[in-house]
Amino acid sequence: MASSTPDPRRWWALAIIAVAQFVVIMDTSIIGVALPEIQAALAFSQPDLSWVFNAYVIAFGGLLLLGGRLADLYGARRVFMAGFAILGAASLVTGFASSDSVLLAGRALQGVGSALIAPAALTMLMTLFSHDPRELTKALALYGAAAPAGGTAGVFLGGVLTASLDWRWVFLVNVPVAIAVLVASRGVLPTGLRRPGRLDIAGAAAATAALSLAVFGIVRGPVAGWTSTETIGALVAATALFAIFVRLQATNREPLMRLGIWRATNLAAANVSMALLGAAWIPTWFFLNLYLQQVLGLGAFDGGVALVPMTLTIMVLMVGVTGRVVARFGFKRPLIAGLLVLAGGITWLSIAPADGSYLSSILPATLVAATGMSLAYIPAMLAALAGARPEEGGLAAGIVNTTYQGGSALGLAIVTAVATASGFGSEAPAGGFGPAFIGAAAIALIGAGVAAIALHGPAREAAAEAAPSGQPQFAD
Repeated sequence: MASSTPDPRRWWALAIIAVAQFVVIMDTSIIGVALPEIQAALAFSQPDLSWVFNAYVIAFGGLLLLGGRLADLYGARRVFMAGFAILGAASLVTGFASSDSVLLAGRALQGVGSALIAPAALTMLMTLFSHDPRELTKALALYGAAAPAGGTAGVFLGGVLTASLDWRWVFLVNVPVAIAVLVASRGVLPTGLRRPGRLDIAGAAAATAALSLAVFGIVRGPVAGWTSTETIGALVAATALFAIFVRLQATNREPLMRLGIWRATNLAAANVSMALLGAAWIPTWFFLNLYLQQVLGLGAFDGGVALVPMTLTIMVLMVGVTGRVVARFGFKRPLIAGLLVLAGGITWLSIAPADGSYLSSILPATLVAATGMSLAYIPAMLAALAGARPEEGGLAAGIVNTTYQGGSALGLAIVTAVATASGFGSEAPAGGFGPAFIGAAAIALIGAGVAAIALHGPAREAAAEAAPSGQPQFAD
């Protein structure tokens, strides 16, 4: 039973938790504007450039379940702070990278830190606001809005830092933020409950390796050939490792992910919808960054500014509209509507001409896509968290973050493969961009179909039932 007594420091704690979400998403978006500079400095090929993003997301998505389990076992605040320490150190490594391999290693280590931060942050949020479903929805809206805020800051700061200083500062900017969060966390955040148990390291390794090999095989397919030994071997190995992961979870006495949690109402359908949302949104963002600079010829700063209206739209709608829509209609209908609107906006982007203007060809389409994203994200999150056992709040948070990040990585790999097969990276200025956006739109439509068929429940979901039990405890 969740505590009914609100903690007076919960809104200050939420501010730190929102900063965490802000930074985690900023680290995916801040590189977008800097990608051309990074490519020139470290000699990435056009198809391989996606690994600057994927190295982070694979480590992030692959280890989120382990991060959630660590938060359940050792206390969310402790794991949260460890994650920020790792993220800060990794940002130094990445910022001073002298080769593509060092940069990718640093990006992967940043993902490890974020994999500890994200589920611990969401666990603390659910604990702090479990007393009131209305406050919980508001807190989740603010937490959700921190994601596009991070996206906004990422594209804008990426442009400013790359144009005025150097691309390396898109990574080094994390260091002072990490130090500030570590200083503030101990006195404000709830310590969380520690529980006895063991870690499933083998399961975490199998899950991460499976995701990594799946993305590698899909990205390399158009280059090495879909029937090549390299491609087939990677995809077969990924399938085998995923089967090993499932087997380990079924037989381990203390698994990383209790398979029975998937019997919770709507959890499976909501997580599939969340994965498809990420698989549609992230490729759109990735190719839009490149389109603005490589096709329309915008500089790093102007490219960052051009994406600000889109991300501000998401923030405003998430905070001011989505919570009220969910309160009135539940999560199913807003989620379906959001994915359909998102698909429409991305399809609009697919028909943008190579000689078009930003104001007429890009801006209206991005605002439509942003409206869809703002409607879909919070309902998918609420549906995925509702129904989990109180003691498995970290696991449920880890799963929903894993599905979003894993879907993002696989979606980007698939859309990159489609774009490469259609001329992306060739001499044609807009080669591959149209098919890339069409592919992302198709994924959003599939997500809407999954939500329409598989999600069920009353119009108003008691999402607070997903919150971990126990009164939060604060350090002096």
